[in-house]
Amino acid sequence: MPDLMWIKALDKLLVWLALIMGGVMLAFMTLFGTWNVLVMRKVMNAPVRGAEDLMILSLVILVAIAIPFGGRCGAHIEIEVMESRMSPGFARWSMLGLRLVAGALMLLMSYELVKAGGKATKFGETTQQLLISYEPFYYLLAICVAVYALVLASDAIQLLLCGKIRQIALGADL
Repeated sequence: MPDLMWIKALDKLLVWLALIMGGVMLAFMTLFGTWNVLVMRKVMNAPVRGAEDLMILSLVILVAIAIPFGGRCGAHIEIEVMESRMSPGFARWSMLGLRLVAGALMLLMSYELVKAGGKATKFGETTQQLLISYEPFYYLLAICVAVYALVLASDAIQLLLCGKIRQIALGADL
């Protein structure tokens, strides 16, 4: 397999973003959720106002980060019912076509998320209690979906050059 340095750089970026941002969000959700439910709600009988809003927004961030990382690790579900009945050449070209169509759809989705983010404040799209605008979260989702389109493009290039896709091996050195 040819040494594609930019794919290794993309892999390192995705791993570090997933580890740092995902770890921070997971730690926040664990500590804040425990503090809010056990201490403030049960002991003090005074839950933190807007705690659910913060937890939901943290989940949005966690999922946004997981989209491109999961795609690069092979964590997304693929139903390969017909692949065993296809010739290897046809299977390769169908996977290439699938990656290209999916990448185009992800770019369209990213564009639509940017448009929705621009209208979020105008239409009052906010959380229920703290009234935090969804606008920056639309933009974060748009960026992560665009990065996933880049992941799909890198998969397509690997299929063209090497015939197979090298995914991030979890637990291995990059």
